[in-house]
Amino acid sequence: TSIMIAQNSPQPTVDVTGEGIILVIPDEVTVNVRVENTGKVVKELKAKNDRIVNEVLIAIKRMGIDDKDVQTEYVRLNKSYDYNTKTYNYSANQSVSIKLRDLNKYENLMDELMESGINRIDGISFSSSNKTNLESQARKKAMEDAKIKAQEYVGVLGQSIGKAVSISELRGSNVPSPIYRGMTVAADSSGGSQTLAPGEMEIRVNVNVRFLLN
Repeated sequence: TSIMIAQNSPQPTVDVTGEGIILVIPDEVTVNVRVENTGKVVKELKAKNDRIVNEVLIAIKRMGIDDKDVQTEYVRLNKSYDYNTKTYNYSANQSVSIKLRDLNKYENLMDELMESGINRIDGISFSSSNKTNLESQARKKAMEDAKIKAQEYVGVLGQSIGKAVSISELRGSNVPSPIYRGMTVAADSSGGSQTLAPGEMEIRVNVNVRFLLN
């Protein structure tokens, strides 16, 4: 009986959280633009939007941007009532996202978008073409960090850690997450005005690790 109790007794463990951070300068940017027109005749609004979006797609193709990097995000039509004129007004929106894999083309892209008739820019977001490899590096650093922490804890007690018996990655709303910091300005392709600041992107991974306690 004593042998069975000993075998069923839980082994002592030490649980720690490790963090891995990789810093990188982004080399890609996604631009989200929108065309919006308002009026009383839906067909006219749609025709205006279609014409502008067609100009945008032609300009993008002319710049050599791959079709896979261009996506329609949404098409919306909103209806509102004007109590003063007792009539209905309509607002037609169409959004397009463009992923630019060469930051040197940013200024040319923005010029083309403005000339095509785009009247809304919803924002831009930076990314790295090497994201998968960077996340892998961050995971390894997180595991190394967890091991060091565990060894520090048990070292004070004159004990040691054994093998890892549980590993789980902490997944919040944005883990692994890109965080932008230390903004540095990049000049446009012509070497003139400086309008794009890609900054520094932080890839962060957190893991929970449970080690046996010897």
